[in-house]
Amino acid sequence: MNEARACVVLPTYNERENLPGIVPRILEASPRLDVLVVDDNSPDGTGALADALAARDPRVRVLHRQRKEGLGRAYLAGFAQALAAGYGRILEMDADFSHDPARLPALLEADADVALGSRYVPGGGTVNWGFGRRLLSRGGSLYARTILGIPVRDLTGGFKCFRREVLEKLDLASVRSSGYAFQIELTYRALRRGFKVVEVPITFVDRRVGKSKMSRRIVAEALWMVWKIRFDAKANAGS
Repeated sequence: MNEARACVVLPTYNERENLPGIVPRILEASPRLDVLVVDDNSPDGTGALADALAARDPRVRVLHRQRKEGLGRAYLAGFAQALAAGYGRILEMDADFSHDPARLPALLEADADVALGSRYVPGGGTVNWGFGRRLLSRGGSLYARTILGIPVRDLTGGFKCFRREVLEKLDLASVRSSGYAFQIELTYRALRRGFKVVEVPITFVDRRVGKSKMSRRIVAEALWMVWKIRFDAKANAGS
């Protein structure tokens, strides 16, 4: 069992340029951390590179998926494997250095069931973002926060640490959203279950190399999924 250890679930798709740098940085951040790379059959060979990293370090494992199905599906597959391995804490983050591995200990040490790396609390922020990107991110979090009636300021961020008990009780098999909506839904479900959610300040830096995974489809999904998340919660409460 790995109850005293934590697993960072790291989804990848065409991250060959970033993976050799980000994995060592994660492992250096804390001796408690292991890494599970979840690769969606990247055409650029990221999966094979992840295998090579795992062959050199027992703290690195790789989960190969047959095709790209969205960020949410990749995270759910990684969560399932980390839970099966008995990890006491399970984290998620981007592989492109947008999330600073040096902040992983702060998430691990937070007095919370779910610790969120937050750009929008005192001490948090963003780097290398234009006005439009800042407006979209802040506006999206405000939109979701208002509709769902919850106080979390950064609902769309993907830098998180969960106690295993949280993921075990969130009925992950019923989660259908991906992208921004996936992050919103997990946090909302945790709050409705009565878990303690704390925002930890982080600085988000736009990816160093490679192409952003954000798309109009992901943004559109988040806009309508927020309403679905709200109405599904009401229907379940009334049943």
